[in-house]
Amino acid sequence: MDIIKNNKLLFAASFIYILINVVLIYFDIYYGIFIPFVFLLIWYLITDIKLVFLASVFFTPLSILLSEFLPDAPVDVSIPTEPLFVAFLLIFILKHITGQKIDKKIFRHPVSIAITINLTWIFVTSITSSIPAVSFKFFLSRFWFVIPFYFLAVYFFKDKNFIKKFIWAYILSFTIVVFYSLINHISVGLFVKKIAQGVMKPFYNDHTSYGALLAMYIPVLTGWLFIKKENKSFEIINFFLLILFLFAVVFSYSRAAWISVAAVLAVFIIIKLKINRYILIFSAVTLVGLFFIFQFQILDTLKKNRQDSSSDLEKHVSSVTNIATDASNLERINRWNSAFKMFEERPVFGFGPGTYMFQYAPYQMSYDRTIISTDFGDVGNAHSEYIGPLAESGILGTLTFLAIIILTIITGIKVYYRAKDKNMKILVISLLSGLITYYIHGFLNNFLNTDKASVPFWGFTAIIVAADLFHEPEKQKYDNPNPA
Repeated sequence: MDIIKNNKLLFAASFIYILINVVLIYFDIYYGIFIPFVFLLIWYLITDIKLVFLASVFFTPLSILLSEFLPDAPVDVSIPTEPLFVAFLLIFILKHITGQKIDKKIFRHPVSIAITINLTWIFVTSITSSIPAVSFKFFLSRFWFVIPFYFLAVYFFKDKNFIKKFIWAYILSFTIVVFYSLINHISVGLFVKKIAQGVMKPFYNDHTSYGALLAMYIPVLTGWLFIKKENKSFEIINFFLLILFLFAVVFSYSRAAWISVAAVLAVFIIIKLKINRYILIFSAVTLVGLFFIFQFQILDTLKKNRQDSSSDLEKHVSSVTNIATDASNLERINRWNSAFKMFEERPVFGFGPGTYMFQYAPYQMSYDRTIISTDFGDVGNAHSEYIGPLAESGILGTLTFLAIIILTIITGIKVYYRAKDKNMKILVISLLSGLITYYIHGFLNNFLNTDKASVPFWGFTAIIVAADLFHEPEKQKYDNPNPA
């Protein structure tokens, strides 16, 4: 009897829950079974937000769009991750309202200032947008990616152990997707390129986004091999995963991913050798100058390359520079030219964030169109993280995004050169290299409107900023002059 008296509230809640479910099931509504999980989630958000944060990172590679379950859903979000991101956003706001301020140093960091300006400009151009509803949805989506995985994350990354947990939470679940994709691919044939484009569904939309994330984590797994570890068996697992990811990126048939991995190796050598920045600037200016001097000869050579994308890996590599017949390459040029024409029409505010795919159709020139172009221009975006914002948010849209990238690179290199802790040096250069693969990939594709890319992109940026703010020896000494 005492047990019953002490748990009256629990029994009452259980009875009400069963009653509600009976009614819902009678009307063929089965979502009531998730009510206890929702309350459990709310409880953990209040009592252990870091655990839920890591859970959301873990589920990101495994998340599936709501439209896969409900094709007629009015809003398409990734389940279960994006609702969690919204919850983090609300908690962040509540912390400020209730006076639980996050360290002001985070907001004063140059990278944070650049991100804030970029977000502000996206908001402004959402007001002036040609389709405000689409633009404000885009703004909210960017907002709930940036707040948890940059601002809140920098605060969490004061704890070095939490950095490790964040990185491996994504890698472990992404490994599940890699195995799933390779099994699907092998069942048909590894050298069947056409199959490679969809073997990762429903977790990733296509091989390009899948390849981009594989490329992003290859430098991280490589760097982790050189970080001192107490457990030798973990080193073996790390090495196996690196080989697995390299194998997977090759057979993703994503040429942009291949380019980004190759290019980041050159960037790493430049950073490692500490090549004088004036030499780098002179070299860059010289290369640009040579391109303009010999541009007609270069374009003529490229047009002579008629090797289309192929299941043959060597031929597939050769097709990267084919701007004569390769439909994928030509369609990118079509999208870029359309974006430039849109930019010329609205250079300051653009057409509005997220509106490119709804507006670019009339800007396609007949000579740019390909066999995969559509009359309504309704099958994709600008295929560039840099050109897309030009059309959607004007010149400041691209410049503010470039500012984030430049300041992140400067911060990462600064921390790498100054850090006394060898493990921290390796970690920072690995994460920066991972980001650089995406910066390079961003010339050819854009995925920051998805949780798959946004979580590591903003998370890696947050770790580099946290390393600059909290994990340099000088900063640690200043912040804690009398450590225990």
